Amino acid sequence: MTDEKKTLIIEGKEVEFTNEPNLLEVIRKAGMSVPTLCYRPDLTSFGACRMCVVEVEYPNGRKMINSSCTMPPEAGIKVHLNTEKVRKIRKMVLELLLANHDRECTTCDKSGNCELQKYAEEYGIKKVKQYAQREEMTPIDDSSCALVRDNNKCILCGACVRACSEHQGLQVLGFANRGSKTVVEPMAGRPLATSECINCGQCAAVCPTGALTINSTQLDEVWNAITNPNKKVVVQFAPSVRVAIGEMFGLEPGVNSTKKINAALRKIGFDLVFDTNFSADLTIMEEAHEFLDRLNNGGKLPLFTSCCPGWVRFLETQHPDMLEHLSSCKSPQGMLGAIIREYVPKYYEDITPENLVSVSIMPCTAKKYEAKREQFKMSNGRQEIDYVLTTQELGRMIKGAGIDFKSLEGEEPDSPFGKYTGAATIFGVSGGVAEAAARTAYEVVTGETLKDVEINDMRGTKRVKTVELDLKGTHIKVKIVNTLKEAEKCIREIKEGKADYQLLEVMACPGGCINGGGQPQSCNDSNIKELRAEGLYQDDRDVQFRKSHENPEIKDLYSKHLEKPNSHKAHELLHTTYVNKRNDCYISIGE
Repeated sequence: MTDEKKTLIIEGKEVEFTNEPNLLEVIRKAGMSVPTLCYRPDLTSFGACRMCVVEVEYPNGRKMINSSCTMPPEAGIKVHLNTEKVRKIRKMVLELLLANHDRECTTCDKSGNCELQKYAEEYGIKKVKQYAQREEMTPIDDSSCALVRDNNKCILCGACVRACSEHQGLQVLGFANRGSKTVVEPMAGRPLATSECINCGQCAAVCPTGALTINSTQLDEVWNAITNPNKKVVVQFAPSVRVAIGEMFGLEPGVNSTKKINAALRKIGFDLVFDTNFSADLTIMEEAHEFLDRLNNGGKLPLFTSCCPGWVRFLETQHPDMLEHLSSCKSPQGMLGAIIREYVPKYYEDITPENLVSVSIMPCTAKKYEAKREQFKMSNGRQEIDYVLTTQELGRMIKGAGIDFKSLEGEEPDSPFGKYTGAATIFGVSGGVAEAAARTAYEVVTGETLKDVEINDMRGTKRVKTVELDLKGTHIKVKIVNTLKEAEKCIREIKEGKADYQLLEVMACPGGCINGGGQPQSCNDSNIKELRAEGLYQDDRDVQFRKSHENPEIKDLYSKHLEKPNSHKAHELLHTTYVNKRNDCYISIGE
């Protein structure tokens, strides 16, 4: 690969290029665009849809129609984006796709955010030509609590297949049959719920239509609870929600909307608004002390972080022999769910265990699955968290309530589970959990104040990072990965005795929770992850306290109820066990 600059002409404009992987990226670099349905910058080029075709004029005068996502850029060529021939091809592609498409757009979850719908409008398609008689409708697969699969809306772009394979290495989805019978489905046509799916939602995040969507069956149930005068509905929302939801209302990616979210949730009708950042601080208190205990007392290392439910399910179904490495800590969602059940009725006289409804707002579709785990049940059989909604679903609630989000005056969260530190807010980006843990571990081990709290080597959205820390003579090596494809490599390292690190942070989604399957779609803009990450880093810089153990509400919780980190009471409430779930799916991957 060379950095030598070359030039080509796009619509009469001279454009430089160096290492761009294809002509499409050069076009975008020049500030221009062409339509595409199958291309995603973070995935390999597939060239399935042909929407990105352009007319290329070579120096010898020869003209050709090429798909820009699969064509390497060449010096000296002239590229025409909207010739008559090009537009005819694109319109024909759209007509062919629509002819075999379930066009119930008014009731589709992707309506208004569907790329096929958008291009049909842009290319002036008012009537769909009937090229062939559509066969019988395919049954909708809503077996998963996280996702819904509707092959009647699938355009065979292959984006979901590539996301599952290239990000997670699971290959849950694939092409089956041939010709006009081709479909995308799990192996042997199984429902998602009995497949190797880890519920991460990255397939839905890249789907250009409504073929893969978030399972939103709980949305009406949340509304029903809010409008029920006999219920008290308590809500929490995760770190990365605050830097993404604004995109649904015209704000720039990365804008911190924490206080607007507080206000919006109260306007919707939630009785109490807490911040999952509070329990992210709590997670650090427990996990950092658990790590130090293992380090000092010969416990199983490396310790695996347990915040990501997709990663947890991956271990339970694919590598149950590695569960001893997994932290026993519940995720921040799980911890705050337990805290709310245990203590909110004691703090608020009008709330009882019977009338309390607990809701969480998460960037992650896998959190819907996590909340239903048997381990997250109370002694009376009720789940600690009743309902989990995604960032997208919260956006729909705000719109449905007629709230002008942009003009909202900010509000503070409720107490005593709303205050957070900067260490908590960076949980939303890959490396944030490890960095937050390091801040607390340093001061616990050394007894000294850590002045420079930003560990830049742990930051950013790179897939793999390795950092060595010196805690005044105690040396720790930390490995940070995102996507399960990279996590699988770590598992192999450990099994082969090649791992030289003591802590492994894993997030299933590329870049971390900022790019979770429940976030507003950003599949055609690879920079959005970085903008959201910077929004969290800025929040870290802006808050009063930047280390989890400095949070005054955390200190108060331990003093009044939990005694100290890793105490018996803390373990009863905040820790859990993970179990072999290999039989949840019919076959194993990676063996």
